[in-house]
Amino acid sequence: MRILISAGEASGEMYGAQLIEALRRRQPALEFFGVGGQRMRDAGCDTVVDAKDLAVVGITEILSHLPKIYGLFHRLIAEADRRRPDLAIVIDSPAFNWRVARQMKMRGIPVVYYVAPQFWAWRQGRVRLLRKYITKALVIFPFEEKFYRERGVDATFVGHPLSDLPEPGISRDAYAAQCNLHPTKQWITLMPGSRVKEVRMNLPTMLDTASQLGTGFEFLLPIAPTLDRTFLEEKTRQHGITLVPEALPALWHSRAGIVASGTATVEAAIMSTPFVMVYRVSPLTYVLGKPRIKVPHFAMVNLIAGERVVPELVQRDFTRENVVSRLREILPDGMPRDTMLAGLTRVKARLRSPDSADARSAPDRAADEVLALLPAGGTLAAPK
Repeated sequence: MRILISAGEASGEMYGAQLIEALRRRQPALEFFGVGGQRMRDAGCDTVVDAKDLAVVGITEILSHLPKIYGLFHRLIAEADRRRPDLAIVIDSPAFNWRVARQMKMRGIPVVYYVAPQFWAWRQGRVRLLRKYITKALVIFPFEEKFYRERGVDATFVGHPLSDLPEPGISRDAYAAQCNLHPTKQWITLMPGSRVKEVRMNLPTMLDTASQLGTGFEFLLPIAPTLDRTFLEEKTRQHGITLVPEALPALWHSRAGIVASGTATVEAAIMSTPFVMVYRVSPLTYVLGKPRIKVPHFAMVNLIAGERVVPELVQRDFTRENVVSRLREILPDGMPRDTMLAGLTRVKARLRSPDSADARSAPDRAADEVLALLPAGGTLAAPK
């Protein structure tokens, strides 16, 4: 059996790799092709389109990339017509993936949306696209199942793919030696986003913040799989920032973080790292997008908690002075830090399966839902 899987950015690509591995543990003969990056290739996916080529953010920014994106889309669909998958899995990236879902639906191929679009946050009318083209939605936030089911979408909460991640096994001293970090200084992790445009909008103020905080800290910047190391080296060369290969060990050993809105905020919560959430887009994108936002918080951890756990500095509020001020509240031991840590603990608990007796990980639960939609429940027919 053959599965098309499409994941268009760093977080989706990570979730795609986890899901492929979970599916292969159950059915080793399954074949995968589609959109992804190195993690999915390592898991055994033949990537027809590289996720890096779809890493575009913002309403106005997407317009200039449309010809390239449509070319990649048609390449994927042509390959689907050639390989004729038994099922399609699309992950996040709704601007690209709902079109993939529509084409698969037109061909009679069941479609699973894993990490369903955040239409509850804005453009709620677009839920009709899921209702029309998706066979099953697998959602990763607890409040999403009710939202989508009330609107006619067959949705199941499977838990967040990051919720069961173990603590990084490397010690602080070993990590310091590995990454050439000063072991006695406090470390702060900078996560400006996984797309080039995000980094260009968010990183300069993060670097200004690092300069103001001074040499008493070490600043770590994990390299997202969708970004080139040389690009980040050029941006950080004059600022004494240490580039590191993975986000989770950096967050785990950091005293705090400055984290762009998105999946990275959930990673910080899972690693119990206090942080300040920041974000900036182009002025036109912000003006066009803000009236459509239907939720009270920008940070995912605040939405999950139903309260303000971490500070949110968005657009004009995202200044060096504001970030420094918020960091100085949570860096030392005391009530502000303890309160945030308690809130992050509540968030982690809500990201796990609602059934405490279910010991499966989120990718394992998602894999079982996927296999149930394959012919004969994913069981490969014996050769004749």
